[in-house]
Amino acid sequence: MTGNLEALSQAAGPIWLDDLSPEPPVSGSLAALAADDHVVGVTTNPSIFARAIADSDTHGAQIRDLPTRGADVSEAMRALTKFDVRWACDVLRPVYHATATGILLPARPYAPGTA
Repeated sequence: MTGNLEALSQAAGPIWLDDLSPEPPVSGSLAALAADDHVVGVTTNPSIFARAIADSDTHGAQIRDLPTRGADVSEAMRALTKFDVRWACDVLRPVYHATATGILLPARPYAPGTA
C-alpha cells in the first residue's frame, strides 16, 4: 500500500490524517504513518476530540485534575487539546524539516462558542 500512497501523494498532493486523537501520537502510530505511509499532517475538530476523550483513558489523569484547578469547560478543552496538538507537531517535525514547503500547520479545535 505504501507504493500506492506515495503515488497518490505525488499525483494529488499531501496526505493528511483527519483524526487527531491521543492514541496516534502516544502509541507511535502517527510517526509510523508519517514514515511509512506519506502522511504529512493531521487535523482535528471538537467532535473528533470529544469522541476520542470519551472513548479513551489517555487523558484520564488530566481530566481528574481539572476540577481541582477550577477549570471551566473552555479551559479544560484548551488544556486537553494543547497536549495532543503539541505532541503531533513534535512527531511531525521531521516531515516539516524534510519538505521544501515546510508543511506543518497545527490546528487546534475550539468550542463553537469560542471560535
